[in-house]
Amino acid sequence: MSPADPSRPNEAARLTQELVDQGFTRRQVAKLLGRDASLVSQFFTKGKGASMVGALRQLVRAVRGGERDIEALAGIAEANTARRRTKAGQKARVRGKDTVGEAGGSMAGRAGRQAIRSGASHLAPVVHETGQAGGRLAFTVRMKADQFVYSAGSEQDSGGIRRGFVPRSDGTEERTYGSSSTGGFDAAEWSRRVADHHGDVTEAMKAWLVETGRAVEDADIAYLEVRAWVPEERR
Repeated sequence: MSPADPSRPNEAARLTQELVDQGFTRRQVAKLLGRDASLVSQFFTKGKGASMVGALRQLVRAVRGGERDIEALAGIAEANTARRRTKAGQKARVRGKDTVGEAGGSMAGRAGRQAIRSGASHLAPVVHETGQAGGRLAFTVRMKADQFVYSAGSEQDSGGIRRGFVPRSDGTEERTYGSSSTGGFDAAEWSRRVADHHGDVTEAMKAWLVETGRAVEDADIAYLEVRAWVPEERR
């Protein structure tokens, strides 16, 4: 594809620029779209982004209406993203720097409040596939600060994880459990946990937090992220 004409930006670039003018960075726009930042740059340099126009239009409309919540905007984008199709007419897989299609690579998935209400079922394949490959998992959980049993940074909550919590202005905190540097959690065990909760990853995580004394019984998870990888020796 030939380079885009800076004086005549395509629709994806024009809409992205409007979001930038509203205070978002290109990297944030990429995150809202669930794509790598390099793709958003190519809206401007290579004229790409046709499949993102529907989502970008809805994002611009929402921002004009006063919506600034990142999770809400990401949900709007996800619901309006047109998936690229292969020559055979099949929906193409979306590949990003954190997602690969074969055992031995890394995978990642995020669930905001809307997806969590339905059990964050799209995260279950990340857990199950990694378990089958003999991999490891790490999680990031966001809840109201008073729903965590231990204070932020406590060794009893997320021991060994530097900066394992992120306080937020809305009274919630993000805390990280597991990492590649600490070895993470056994994905096979978590696959069984998720299966025990009929594919509901949110409930499986909540049950683990309560069982291990990290959360109160009526905890309400607002955001959940799963990161998965297979150690070198298992590849």
